[in-house]
Parts: sequence; structure tokens; C-alpha cells
Amino acid sequence: MSLLEDFVFVLFSSPTTLLGAVALLLVLHVVSSSFTSQKTGKEPPGPRPLPLLGNLLQLDLKRPYKTLCELSKEYGSVFTVYFGTNKVVVLAGYKTVKEALVSNAEEFGDRDITPIFYDMSQGHGILFANGESWKEMRRFALTTLKDFGMGKRVAEDKILEECRHLVQMLEEHKGKPFDTARPANYATSNIISSIVYGSRFEYNDPRFKDMVRRVNENIRIAGSAPIQLYNMFPRLASWIKNRRLILENTEMTMRDVKDLVNHLQESLNPHICRGLVDCFLIRKQKEEDSRVLNSHYNEGNLMFTVTNLFGAGTDTTAATLRWGLLFMAKYPHIQDQVQEELSRVVGCRQVRVDDRKNLPYIDAVIHETQRMANIAPLAIPHKTSQDITFQGYFIKKGTTVVPLLTSVLYDESEWETPNTFNPSHFLDKEGKFIRREAFMPFSAGRRVCLGEGLAKMELFLFFTCLLQRFRFTPPPGVSEEELDLTPAVGFTLSPSTHKLCAVSRQ
Repeated sequence: MSLLEDFVFVLFSSPTTLLGAVALLLVLHVVSSSFTSQKTGKEPPGPRPLPLLGNLLQLDLKRPYKTLCELSKEYGSVFTVYFGTNKVVVLAGYKTVKEALVSNAEEFGDRDITPIFYDMSQGHGILFANGESWKEMRRFALTTLKDFGMGKRVAEDKILEECRHLVQMLEEHKGKPFDTARPANYATSNIISSIVYGSRFEYNDPRFKDMVRRVNENIRIAGSAPIQLYNMFPRLASWIKNRRLILENTEMTMRDVKDLVNHLQESLNPHICRGLVDCFLIRKQKEEDSRVLNSHYNEGNLMFTVTNLFGAGTDTTAATLRWGLLFMAKYPHIQDQVQEELSRVVGCRQVRVDDRKNLPYIDAVIHETQRMANIAPLAIPHKTSQDITFQGYFIKKGTTVVPLLTSVLYDESEWETPNTFNPSHFLDKEGKFIRREAFMPFSAGRRVCLGEGLAKMELFLFFTCLLQRFRFTPPPGVSEEELDLTPAVGFTLSPSTHKLCAVSRQ
């Protein structure tokens, strides 16, 4: 089905077909005039939009980042597209994205909350919030994550404990093909769970399995074409199945989180914090006792801060780890060098974070995995907090801004072989690890991923632990060349469904 057919299907399958069509005709004049209204200053160029549809027919809604990269070649590093009637300014290339998000962090620092994410969170939590509530929740979460060991030995010990459970899960397959999604998601989810709730879950816990499944499903569906259409036309497409499924999943997850929080509340000790939830409940009680007006420590912010951390802490790290294992099976000569360095430097003992400085090739492989994986190609959209003239173009306050992170990670002016998996991007001539400024998988500026330190530690320890114990290969009868590197459709980019064999090296 073509994009136009998709649009027509979504538009005219509604029970209110006739009324919807009439409504469209009535607003055409208003919408078209908005495109030709007087402008203040020179606005970024872009393809000419159609009334109502904008540039919809030019966009690949399943992989919009690809279309936007192509458009940047024609219109430059700052350009305008219309997602339906929504004006969007796209920033492409390392220098432009850095200038906007870092040098003009305040002006480009607000979050654009699309209809589906507002439906889910109502402006609460961290990921899809703005203003003082967002500032306070981000500050609280960052402080609490650090208190519970992000970047410290206590977090390292939690990850190493989880490594043992993950290795055991892979050993149960006895070298036979298995889908990497479930073990990777369970392991990474348990790290954030232990920090949020104060304890991990067993992999066979039904509630835990359902929570992980729902968060992965929501992230996948949030990137689907029907949800893109809903975000463009929320009043016309609110009935679509994918939206209902996302909201049902969210409601069920909220019930589970509320039940877990209630259990922690019942055994709460105001002098001991077992995890982030305890810290929040204690702070909430203090503000209630002090009769703080308009406190941000309310139930809505607690529920959605927890679910934001659980979702982000599960999906992106697990997807990156899965990409890493897939690349190892795809490129066995690189896996050979990884395992040679591990054997030479570490031997059979447990890898620790301190070993990273002595494992430059592995560090480079992990960084190259993050670059090529391109987990968040569009980042999460930003919004201008005030009028700004940027690179000679006027951008109005409240304009949606998309930092095209895929154009940074694949910037031809920054990377020697941008479309090839090449760990040498992060190695000097002597084989020592080097940092690259255009390495920006966690975004940058005010909205940079607050769990960056934890994610880096997880990736290093999980990856080295697994490569120390197993050799990853394609299933029998499948060649390395046949392993598909096409990402699945989703809000973030996970590998397409596949199976690998984990053959024990011991």
C-alpha cells in the first residue's frame, strides 16, 4: 500500500467519514493561508508543502530519517518540512547540531511533546515534559542515579551480578539458535529496576516479562506510520488501533508500577533509601509535611519518572547490545580481535570497568557499534523556547526542531568511512583509543540522556562478559553475508528479528 493509500485509508475508514471529509474541506483555506502568511525574517528553505498534507507525500513515515537526510543534501543543514500542518525545522550534520544543542542550549532546549506522548504522560515525568516540573524531575533523577552508583563501584557490582544471570540464560540454549531480544532486554531492564525499586526481578517473573514486553511494543509502535499520521492529525485519527494499543499498554504498566510503589510504601523507612522510589516517597512526604505549595513531588511525576527510566533504561541499551552481538557474528574477523585482546589483557578473570583503559580495541568496537546502530536517528524532537536567528535563518518560538542525529553519526565530513563498520574510527595509528567529537548517540545539551554514564558501563561490562564466554555465530545454514543489518521499524532502531548461536568458549 502506498503512502497516499495509507493516508486515505486512515482518513476515510473512520465512522465519521463524511463529517471528517467536510471538516477537511472547511479548514483547507485556513491551512493554506498559514503557509503563505507574512514571515518575520528569512526562514529556513525546504520543499514546497501542500495544503493540509504538508510534505507528507514526500516522507517515508516508517523511516523518516532517511528522507530527511536526502532532503538535507538539497536544502542544506537547516531546512523546513511540514509534517501535515506541523512546521518542523530539521538540523543536519555535526557542526549544526552541536551549535544548536550546545552553543544555543537554552533556545533549543524545550521538548516538543507529540500528541501520542502527551496522551501517555500528560506532561509528567522527564522525557516528555517542560518547565519547572521537568527541571526538578531531571535534577532529582540525575542526583538519585548518582547516589545509587551511576559511574561508581556499586553500579558496577549490580551489572556484574546481572552478567551472571545473563550468561546462565544463554548457556541454557546450548549453542543452538536463539533470539537475542529477550535476554538483552531482561538484563538491561534489571539494572534500572534495581536502581529504581531497590531489587532486581527474576527472568521468569510474569509481571516483569509483561512490563518489558509492553515497553518494547510501545516503542516499536510509536515509530509506525499510523502513529506518525496520528501525530499529524490527532483529531482525525484518534481512533486508530495502534494508538489504542499504546494507551492500553501504558495503563496496564501504570497499574503494575503503582502496585510495586505501594508495596515499597508499606515498608518505607524514612532513614534508608532502597532505590529511587523510596527517595521520591520520602521527599514527597517531607514536602507534604512542610505544606509546600504546588510541589512537583506528586503521584503523576513519580509514576511517569519511573516508567520513563524503565523504558529508556531497557530499550536503548538492550538494542545497542543486540547490535553489538549481531556485528560480531556478521564480522568474525573483528570478533577474533576482540577476543584476542580480552584473552591477552584480562584472561579468565572477571572484566572490571577499570580494564577499559587497557582494552582500546574493544572500547573502539563498542563506540563504533553505537555509531552504526544509530539508535535514535531523530533524537526526541525539541522545541524553540524563544525566537532565534540561527545560521542566518529566523526560527519562531515554539517551532518543532528535529536534531537529525543520524546525520551526525554518519557525517561524511567527520567520519572516514561513515557507512562501514570500522572500529578504526576510534583508534589512532598506535592503536590507542581516541574520542571523536561527532560521536553523539546520547544527543547533547540540556536534553542529553541522563543515563549516559550508566549505559556506557552496562554496554562495556555486558559486551565483554558475553564475548569472554561465547563465540557468536549465525545459525547453521546461514552465512555471515546473509545476516540482515536492516533495522526494525520503531521509535528507536533495534535490529530486525534474528537469531544467533552463542557457542561456549570454555
